[in-house]
Amino acid sequence: MKIETVRTMKVDELHGELDRLRRHLFDLRAQAVTEKLEDPTQLGKAKRDIARVLTVLRERGEARIEEQQSHLEAVAAKRKK
Repeated sequence: MKIETVRTMKVDELHGELDRLRRHLFDLRAQAVTEKLEDPTQLGKAKRDIARVLTVLRERGEARIEEQQSHLEAVAAKRKK
């Protein structure tokens, strides 16, 4: 993911993308533990993508990013029930 595409996203989209990237990183870590990860560079790429999204959110003055993420996850969990 390039920084130009991240910068064009809206704040809500960035939070959604951050959630998606964190889940993807979790899946990659699980694959690495079970030795089913084909390309180990994917871990670093996922971490850098997360860092890009967090950088853009902080540049836009977003405060308490982690709290907002946990709130969004709680809302998504309630919708699944």
